Amino acid sequence: MKKSIAIIAAAVLAMGALTACGSSAEETTAAATEAASTAAEAEAETEAAAEETEAAEEISGAVATDGSTSMESVIGILGESFMQENPDVTFTYNPTGSGSGITAVQEGRCDIGLSSRALKDEETEAGLKGETLCLDGIAMIVNPENPVADLSIDQIAKIYTGEITNWSEVGGNDEEIVLIGREAGSGTRDGFESITGTEDLCQYRQELTSTGDVITTVSQNPAAIGYASLASVSDQVKTLTVDGVEPTEDTVRDGSYTIQRPFVMVTVDGQALSAQAQAFYDYAMSSEVADLIAQAGAVAIH
Repeated sequence: MKKSIAIIAAAVLAMGALTACGSSAEETTAAATEAASTAAEAEAETEAAAEETEAAEEISGAVATDGSTSMESVIGILGESFMQENPDVTFTYNPTGSGSGITAVQEGRCDIGLSSRALKDEETEAGLKGETLCLDGIAMIVNPENPVADLSIDQIAKIYTGEITNWSEVGGNDEEIVLIGREAGSGTRDGFESITGTEDLCQYRQELTSTGDVITTVSQNPAAIGYASLASVSDQVKTLTVDGVEPTEDTVRDGSYTIQRPFVMVTVDGQALSAQAQAFYDYAMSSEVADLIAQAGAVAIH
């Protein structure tokens, strides 16, 4: 208000000066109108800025996410950082798998669903919207004792469909290959099978319900092979190169590592999020979190 009063005062002085110099009444009126308009605009801008600041300071409540277990590292670090910047917000993540997370957001049981695969046509037709948060490589993993270091896409497909059954057929020890994978509905499984062309053909010994379970199981069996999110792989297991290409941030980004998929944020199309959920969504999709996404082992695209 002080700024607008000063502008109006300046306008009054300008009016006096114009009158003293013999300016017409029309010129004086125009100058006063322009000054008043400028003052009003300045005041409106000040009030809008104050309202935005106040709104930012008042973000509170809960943000609930549900879905992909592969996204745990990325969502965990983003959620923690967001809560640090917004101490009145409670952020939760429920690791149920991509299919369950998509269903949860569709049924209104969470604010944002998490999927480690692109949405299917029937899901978008049902009113859901997906936006890619970042990219992730699907690493092929074996026990550290396994001497095999590289497999081709063709060999991987033949192993998982049962055409290759012994490690000696691909340069390893003479022992039966134990196939470990994810459960039906998993985004990691969907991505792996679609890329390797093995949909509904895999001869799994075990179908596990989380990325962590796959890693643990492979780490305990020298004959096992599995696949897991690159963002979640630890030194418990050995990561294979695929067609000679190591899964890294750079090779995922440039596409030379071919077994990769998107990490997707899923919402109901046309349905507004709560203020706190929208604030998290915007934060996660902004370029300012690129370093956090990289720390979590995924590949930022914003």
